[in-house]
Amino acid sequence: MLRHEFQPGKLVGGIFLIAAGVVYAGDARGLWQTPWFVGVPLVVGGLCLAGVVAGLNAAVRRRRRARRGGIREPRAEGVG
Repeated sequence: MLRHEFQPGKLVGGIFLIAAGVVYAGDARGLWQTPWFVGVPLVVGGLCLAGVVAGLNAAVRRRRRARRGGIREPRAEGVG
């Protein structure tokens, strides 16, 4: 049984933030040279994509719930 619902928007946002961290960590270690302006589009683009994915996820869940007749599944205790 899942303890919480899967949220793909947070997953996408986290992947892009980790990628930005890896890019700058590689620059700090001297493995490659990274221009200062690379991180901004990476982070902003990742957050925008995460927002789109979260919106699509909400739309799909809303449509599935409406198709079932509006009955929500019981939530786990302490999740809210």
